[in-house]
Amino acid sequence: MIIMFIISVIFIILSNIIMFLSMILSKKSFSDREKSSPFECGFDPKSSARVPFSLHFFLITIIFLIFDVEIALIFPMISTFLSVNLIIWSKISYFFMIVLILGLYHEWNQNMLKWTN
Repeated sequence: MIIMFIISVIFIILSNIIMFLSMILSKKSFSDREKSSPFECGFDPKSSARVPFSLHFFLITIIFLIFDVEIALIFPMISTFLSVNLIIWSKISYFFMIVLILGLYHEWNQNMLKWTN
């Protein structure tokens, strides 16, 4: 057990030394204005390089991700149908489906499912 601890400490020390050396020996300079600015044929940019992000698009993406996770949770329920007690399985799956339907109703009630406002 002590040997494993000593080996892990040696690996941590070696990795920290290598990271420190790579940070010291790297040739990047963050003070160069031309390298840190966006590339537009050598001229100064006319506008900001940042594009405004649609919050509504982000929320639609999160809702899609949530539904994707829900499907991943429903598939094991289907595969365990024959190997568990039917009454307990049906109570758990009904409860899970009710929670999902309530979440869908809440999203619909908050107008989150409309693509345009």
